[in-house]
Amino acid sequence: MLTHRLRIVTFNMAHGRGLTPIQGITSSRKLRHNLRRIAALLGRLRADVVALQEVDERSVWSGNFDHLDYIKAHAGYPYAAFGINNRRTGLMNLCYGNAILSRFPIAATETVVFGKRKVGEKGFLFTEIDVGGRIIPLVNLHLHFSSRRRRLLQLDQLVAWLRVKQHDRGEGWAVPPVVCGDFNNPDTRDDATSSLLGLLHEYGDYTLHPRLSPTFPSPLPRRALDFIFVPPRCRHVHCEVVRSILSDHRPVLVEFSVA
Repeated sequence: MLTHRLRIVTFNMAHGRGLTPIQGITSSRKLRHNLRRIAALLGRLRADVVALQEVDERSVWSGNFDHLDYIKAHAGYPYAAFGINNRRTGLMNLCYGNAILSRFPIAATETVVFGKRKVGEKGFLFTEIDVGGRIIPLVNLHLHFSSRRRRLLQLDQLVAWLRVKQHDRGEGWAVPPVVCGDFNNPDTRDDATSSLLGLLHEYGDYTLHPRLSPTFPSPLPRRALDFIFVPPRCRHVHCEVVRSILSDHRPVLVEFSVA
């Protein structure tokens, strides 16, 4: 059977604002410059699949243009999917969420939002990536930033949703779902990652990457927020936390083989 080597990056791109502490004070010209630098970084990393969090479609605080489409064009990715978690219309319009860029066809997508507010909601984007005729399921996840209780409830919701999805489609998957994103672990405990490792045990032995390296804040990282859960049947795993200050998060790259 043909073995594929996949390179997956997860990156919270912070609405394209770079190290500016809040969005809304960065010019449209500067935002485009930042996004071109992100696209160039993805090109250097040779990522096959990129999971992005805090991506704007058309938001007044981020220049009112489609950030995903801009990066896609400049990085040369043929396929993309957008999962909008927040949408507010009117004078102060906002539209943002999670996104996927891929060099392989995206066979299916589904967006799940954890709540019903128009602004500030988290959620996940599920995609099925067609890698040479084999389906690799991938979850791009963003958890609540301040509440442990909400993070754990969101993980329960994710795993319950995956059980239903696996029942419907699981036999067509080459591996159990890859899960990645911004887990917003607190300073002192790895509550979200530990909980999810336990919840995913029914699928087999997942490995968590990175194991020790912090990713936030990017200039001098102290907290481990960004992770990729690599499922069983993936081999020869390599992980790297990428040195970058294009956001307040550092990207995480994982490469592995799927036999």
